Amino acid sequence: MATIMIEVENISMAAELTDTPTARHIAQALPLEGSVNVWGDEIYFDIPLAIDQEPGAGQDVAVGDLGYWPAGPAFCIFFGPTPVSTDDQPRAYSPVNVFGRVLGDPQLFKSVPAGATITITATDG
Repeated sequence: MATIMIEVENISMAAELTDTPTARHIAQALPLEGSVNVWGDEIYFDIPLAIDQEPGAGQDVAVGDLGYWPAGPAFCIFFGPTPVSTDDQPRAYSPVNVFGRVLGDPQLFKSVPAGATITITATDG
């Protein structure tokens, strides 16, 4: 599937999209830009897309996962425990559609402050 570029603060990181309906909707809507919200070790931002919750949606996600939160609607990047985690793994507030994964070190997103501008763009190839 497609590769995207995430740019926020001094971070520029590629991510790979999976072959899912959510990933296809997001890829077609690029570029996306928003203001970062921080929730534990997750950053997210509102996006203007209404995508249904997919059958495989869930709250348990992995470090580095990209998720679409239908309740937001929001684009989420998980890089560690959130306030509803029960261990050191990320956990979404409510079910998300996992649609991709960052290709670099997700821990770099720990430095991103609330209110930072984030941009998601398509990459060539």
